[in-house]
Amino acid sequence: MDNTPKANRLHIALLGRTNVGKSSLLNLMLGQDIAITSPVAGTTTDVVEKAMELLPIGPVLFLDTAGLDDVSELSGARLQKTAKVFDRADVIILVAEADAWTNYEETVLSEARKRKIPFLIVVNKIDLRKPTSEWLNRLTQKAGKVLTVSCRDESERQAYLDALKQQLLGKAPADFIVTPSLIGDLLPPGGFAVLVVPIDLQAPKGRLILPQVQTIRDTLDNDAAAVVVKERELAATLANLKNPPSIVVTDSQAILKVTADVPKEIPVTTFSILFARQKSDLAVMAAGAAAIDRLKPQDRVLIAEACSHHALEDDIGRVKIPRWLRQYVGGDLQIDVASGRDYPDHIQEYQLVFHCGACMINRREMLSRLRKAQEAGVPVTNYGVAISFLQGVLKRSLAPFPHALAAFEHACQNLNRHS
Repeated sequence: MDNTPKANRLHIALLGRTNVGKSSLLNLMLGQDIAITSPVAGTTTDVVEKAMELLPIGPVLFLDTAGLDDVSELSGARLQKTAKVFDRADVIILVAEADAWTNYEETVLSEARKRKIPFLIVVNKIDLRKPTSEWLNRLTQKAGKVLTVSCRDESERQAYLDALKQQLLGKAPADFIVTPSLIGDLLPPGGFAVLVVPIDLQAPKGRLILPQVQTIRDTLDNDAAAVVVKERELAATLANLKNPPSIVVTDSQAILKVTADVPKEIPVTTFSILFARQKSDLAVMAAGAAAIDRLKPQDRVLIAEACSHHALEDDIGRVKIPRWLRQYVGGDLQIDVASGRDYPDHIQEYQLVFHCGACMINRREMLSRLRKAQEAGVPVTNYGVAISFLQGVLKRSLAPFPHALAAFEHACQNLNRHS
């Protein structure tokens, strides 16, 4: 489980004022001193990530944050990073001190409820001060179950840990406990998929990229088989198979050739579209592709990538998609690129957002990005969806997903009515 990608882990954010013992609580759960602790307020200066296996929950990623009431010279930058944790958190642990409840704690609860993020309140440092029963009752009425702990009391560590895990198990989103399938629901038991994997400049030496690996794993987890080929061998492979595959999944860049080589009765889609379905809302992404027809020369669009990587020659997000867009629009566009966690706040300045498959971030963060764009009235689409649209084969790429196909066709109809 140590090799589980961060994006597939339950993201648990530790929030609270400075010096309430967030890092101490993290160390208690880890059973080792990973996070630096100090009686000096503001010791945690950035979001500290720590992955671990927390049975029976499974793989988790703890996000230890700077104090919400930090007033140091660097507090502005620290608090901005802490605020962005709301975009990533699947569950929030709000750490407080006995008989101390301020506007900072109220702000966290309000934001968590607004975003529908489940939360748990932990009152720390009860070795120094135990909460009064009246205060604890008021807090329980306000926020539900409250746990009380002392991170210094090693003799009670297991009892505290068991209580925390029990509460976290009840708070974890259903789609984490039962992870949405990537491809498994498209394959009957004993069936098989053909996966088309180009070996080009962007393919890492000696290995496959994460979306391809995860698709293979999900295929195996669902008692099916995967046949992996390069695009040049696809036609010959299909001809040599005794039975047709349940589906063909390809790298988006090869979608035009693949749809030409695959008989029309065999479903075809792309890895990026599979991830759009698992990590976000494929219907919204499909509808967003229709907005490409509204783009005009000099319009401003955003290319958003969830990871930070060194751009190679003919990079898909920075070179190929911009080139195809300019050809389609018939003129130049203002194209901005945001990578990693640097997702801009000024989404309203764009006519359209193109997002990668999001294999490096969790579903919560991807949905948060989608929500921000929707609130700003800006359509969003996905690399794979957009490429299929620009190549003229999107309806076939979406055919395995009738709800998304219907959303795309409805958006096209609305566009035609208003054009």
